This record gives sequence, C-alpha cells and structure tokens, in this order.
Amino acid sequence: MKKLFILMMALVLSIALNAQNLQVHYDFGKDRGYITSTLEMFRPDKLGSTFFFVDMNYHVDGQKGVNLAYWEIAREFNIGKTPLAAHIEYNGGLFSYKVAENSYGVPFHDAGLLGIDYIYNNNDFSRGFTLQLLYKYIKDVHDVSFQITGVWYMHMLNRKLTFSGFADFWKEETINGNYIFLTEPQLWYNFNKTISVGSEVEMSVNFAGQDGFKICPTAAVKWTF
Repeated sequence: MKKLFILMMALVLSIALNAQNLQVHYDFGKDRGYITSTLEMFRPDKLGSTFFFVDMNYHVDGQKGVNLAYWEIAREFNIGKTPLAAHIEYNGGLFSYKVAENSYGVPFHDAGLLGIDYIYNNNDFSRGFTLQLLYKYIKDVHDVSFQITGVWYMHMLNRKLTFSGFADFWKEETINGNYIFLTEPQLWYNFNKTISVGSEVEMSVNFAGQDGFKICPTAAVKWTF
C-alpha cells in the first residue's frame, strides 16, 4: 500500500507541472478543520477537451502530511458541429487513517464513466454549462450504474466575480443508501487574471460515509497559471 501511495504522489507532482490553477481551501465544516489543495486544468482543442482535477487533504484528524489524494480525468470528443460530445472519464485515489501508532492506506473504488455531454457557451464565453449523462462502472461495487453531472460557470462585473461549480447524482450502494448527491458551488473575487479569493460550499447527501445531508463551507485562495 505504501508503494501505491508513493506512485499516487509522483502522479500528482507530474500533473502539477501542467495545472491551469491551484486552489487552497480551509475547510471549516463540522468535524473538519483541515486544508485541501486542488490542482485543476481544462484544455480545449480541435477534437474536444481534456479536464482533470487532483484533490489532496492535509493533517486530517491529527495525522501529519497528506491524508487523501483523489483525482478525476475526463476527455470529451466533439460530435461534428453539434453541441454534443462523447465523454470518457476515470476517477480514483486513496486515503489513510491511523489506528494507535499505525497508519494504513485504503484505495477508493476505481470508477470508469462513459456517456454523452451537452455543452453550451455564450458568444463571449462569460457563461456556460455542461450536462452529462453517463454510464458508471464502480469496481467491486457496481458493474452497471449511472451518473448525472452538471457543470457551470458565470463571469460577472467585468469578470471580477466568477460563480462556478458542479453537481453530481449517482447510484452507489453504501451503508447509508443507494444514491449519492454532491454539489460544490464556488464564488470567486478575481483581483486580476492570476489571484482570486473566495469560497466553496460542499453540500451532499450520503457522501463519503455521511448519513443524510451535510454542508461544509471553505475559505479559499486561487492562483491561475
């Protein structure tokens, strides 16, 4: 398991060299109080676009260093000149926990997703959204599941304010139920094209072992490369 953790860290570092923005959040939700970093990239090209993000949590429950590493990477392929695109995605990662003086690493269930996106952007790209309808394979849990995802962005006040985020709804059998909902809207004040400050509010139902609804706000800074 230690080798898997080292491999994940090497992968994260290699991705960081090409990341489009780095976010650092302080999570002050109930039973949290830790720091999360997010490396994020979105890059369009002639065939479609590539998106990924990598989350890492630090110093959770008194442990030192990185306690969670999680990433998602998605590729979209345009379908002609329509607003539709074919979508393929991978999700995975691991987390650690401590019992007495011993630390243990546990991988997340790998997930593969395949489906179709509807994409809208206005003429000056000041606002847009994507709706994704996806088949989802969750290793050791579901061979056949689904996920519905919405992603949005909106620039306001001459791009001084940005409202963005996503919402996921998917089927996954857990001890708290068979369906999970997660949304993370963000609001940023952009000092310039590089530095932003803002907040993210994670709202979820049956997510990450939580029974029912939970809300977790953050205070954050962002550096756009």
